Amino acid sequence: MSEPDCVHPAVTVASIVERGGRFLLVEEETSAGRRLNQPAGHLERQETLPAAAARETLEETGWAVVPTALVGIYRWDAPDNGATYLRFAFVAEARRYDPARALDTGIVRALWLTYDELVARRREHRTPLVLRCIDDYRAGQRLPLDLVIDAGRA
Repeated sequence: MSEPDCVHPAVTVASIVERGGRFLLVEEETSAGRRLNQPAGHLERQETLPAAAARETLEETGWAVVPTALVGIYRWDAPDNGATYLRFAFVAEARRYDPARALDTGIVRALWLTYDELVARRREHRTPLVLRCIDDYRAGQRLPLDLVIDAGRA
């Protein structure tokens, strides 16, 4: 394969957190206006994927979570900038909330929505992956965390 055909995807993580029939989401400012998303973000150097999901959730919502399973790995090409994203979506268990914690820049608020509320607000989703990941979660899709192997540095 020649270099122009190579894809260099951005690796992202997302947390699916459900409590009492509601899902934890963030409302965030984007170049396309306010959008809904799972707590999500980019993997940082020397960080495991589950740790990145827990960190992003805390930074964006104030909720400390523990990832318990992998729902899936999703590839998505953003139509606005042509970037390719690989999203690792994790099920995470909410442990504690810090209402005094400042949220990441661009995050308007964290909110808990029912599935029906989420579907009704589909036009506000940041990407089609928001609902797809939750649909896969609701269908019972769970993969063990040890499927994601962290080989560390060579």
